[in-house]
Amino acid sequence: MNKLLLHPAAKPLLFLLALLPFTHLLWGALADTLGANPAEALIRGTGDWVLRFLCLTLAITPLRDWTGWTALVRLRRMLGVFAYCYVLLHFFSYAWLDMGLDWADILRDIPKRPFVLVGALALLLMTPLAATSFNRAIKALGAKRWKTLHKSVYAIVLLGLLHFFWMRAAKNNFAEWSVYAVVIAVLLGWRLWRRFGPPRMPVLTARAQAAAR
Repeated sequence: MNKLLLHPAAKPLLFLLALLPFTHLLWGALADTLGANPAEALIRGTGDWVLRFLCLTLAITPLRDWTGWTALVRLRRMLGVFAYCYVLLHFFSYAWLDMGLDWADILRDIPKRPFVLVGALALLLMTPLAATSFNRAIKALGAKRWKTLHKSVYAIVLLGLLHFFWMRAAKNNFAEWSVYAVVIAVLLGWRLWRRFGPPRMPVLTARAQAAAR
């Protein structure tokens, strides 16, 4: 599996797969197949994919440790960047389809509605992560400060979960939200256990695993 993940085609394939939700939503909008309320479908669809990409990004480290697929880490940054791309699409879908790109009205609306405020805060916190998602930024900030900055992803995913909770509260439908809540609880709970639990064995690199066999 590490050989497959290290293959030169792995990143381009992930890029194309990550574009599929956007392509599906765009085609649905053009073909008028998004249902009775296409604006809501676009806003909701892009928002769902923000949470999904955040969960996938957070899942990389546990999967690496559980499976030994160390090369997974090289895909994490792209997943994080796509999470930001989808949050931009989510925000601009709201700004355009819900608010008519009336920026004065948008600025008044954000503090009035808690779920919009929480979503805007998540977008704001994600922006410096996306802006420092390249190697030169790591060198400029220093690895330690860069890692500290990018740990804000934990707060971001919780804000995203709260944003979704308040959206679903209006319809009193928490079934889908509960699935995300469980996944995020496992991903963050594992990190807490790894930090404060008993000492763990170091993860072997792919080369070390091959040598051990």
